This record gives sequence, C-alpha cells and structure tokens, in this order.
Amino acid sequence: MKENLIKDKSYQFSLKIIYLYKKLITDKKEFVLSKQILRSGTSIGANVEEAVGAQSRNDFVSKLSIAYKEARETHYWIRLLVDSGYLEKTTSEQLLNDCEEILRIIGKIQTSTKAR
Repeated sequence: MKENLIKDKSYQFSLKIIYLYKKLITDKKEFVLSKQILRSGTSIGANVEEAVGAQSRNDFVSKLSIAYKEARETHYWIRLLVDSGYLEKTTSEQLLNDCEEILRIIGKIQTSTKAR
C-alpha cells in the first residue's frame, strides 16, 4: 500500500489529541474546552480520510478545505488551553508544531490540486 504523508500525520495527530483529551478530563477536570479540541483535532484526520476516497476533484478539494479549517480551529484551542493555564507550554509546543505542519501540507496539496 502506498504511503500517504498527510493521512498518516493527521491520524497520529488525532491520537495525540485523544491522549490530551483524556489528560484534560482526568487531571484538570476540564470538560468544555477539552471536548472542543477533541472534536476539531480528530476531525482533521477524518476529513483527510474522506478526501482520499473522494469521488471527484471538487469533492477532494472540499474535504481538504474542511480538514484545513479544522486544523486552524485546533490550533486556536491549543493556544487557548495554554493561555488559560490548562495546558503547559512545553506540552503544547509539539502539538502546535504538528498542527502547523499539517496546515502547511494541506495548504500545499490544495494549491497543487487547484493548479491542475
């Protein structure tokens, strides 16, 4: 089976978000923001997966656009969790870096797909 970088990275990122969610509800007893980041953070990979199985180029671009928006939202929630004291800055740095990398990859895929 052919390797798909964005599919793999978004899946691994989803796992990290799930672990973060578990930590937030267990250690910090934070249930509102943690649910938001769980939804947006795991939605990235789900939409990338849907894009892989898209029925048309327009469908592909649409699903990737949703994944990009979800990644932007996730980036926001991570920053908010840090600034509100629920997440340590050291823990957030890798998540932010991963999220930014996913945004760059999706952005490049979108640009090259639209150029065709």
